[in-house]
Amino acid sequence: MSERRARADAELEALDDSLRRRFRAVQTAVDVGTRTLSILHPASAEDLIDERDFERDERLPYWAELWPSARILAALVLEMSGDGRSLLELGCGSGLVATSAALAGFNVVASDYYEDAARFARVNAWRNGGPSIRGMMLDWRALPPDLPTFDVVIASDVLYERPYGGLVAAVIAKALAPNGMAVLADPGRVGREAFLDALPTNGLVLRSRRTVPFVEGTIRQQIVVFEIVHQ
Repeated sequence: MSERRARADAELEALDDSLRRRFRAVQTAVDVGTRTLSILHPASAEDLIDERDFERDERLPYWAELWPSARILAALVLEMSGDGRSLLELGCGSGLVATSAALAGFNVVASDYYEDAARFARVNAWRNGGPSIRGMMLDWRALPPDLPTFDVVIASDVLYERPYGGLVAAVIAKALAPNGMAVLADPGRVGREAFLDALPTNGLVLRSRRTVPFVEGTIRQQIVVFEIVHQ
């Protein structure tokens, strides 16, 4: 093992220990394609609700859940050939999809409005034997002027508020490389139509859409997967 890899492992092991101390965390086995991933995440989103965050910008800790859309997108991403291409996940949550992207060979940046979400994503990629990923705290309403572009931009279940439709379209337009592709999985949230309406005004076009059923226990959802490119 190289000295650089040993340092990275030590850092992520320490981060893993820190998250377990700070959160009531659980490990969930998630079947993704032909693999079963072990995802460390907070046991309950309700534990993380902060009234100050909500009063400031109506922020709620949705990131702690392993949503069906994320499971569908993780399976699709795992089948892709990363080949070292750059990939940005918007709203990474605990990192199920980011972990799959790392295992598929992408150079991953996992972003979220909560810094702890990106920390969990980094740890989960490491815990599942993937290459190191980077974390980024990203506010869609105040994008950094130096936000780099990526070959692939992905997101799952991020349209749960109506204003997010336009915001997500604008982020994709800025973060997606000229010849890149964005993939978004959505179960039918209220921001979907606003998102689709905002694509042309942001120089984007919907290349394809398909519906993938999700069935687990009593949960039945129809997840729509959109592929988006620049006009």
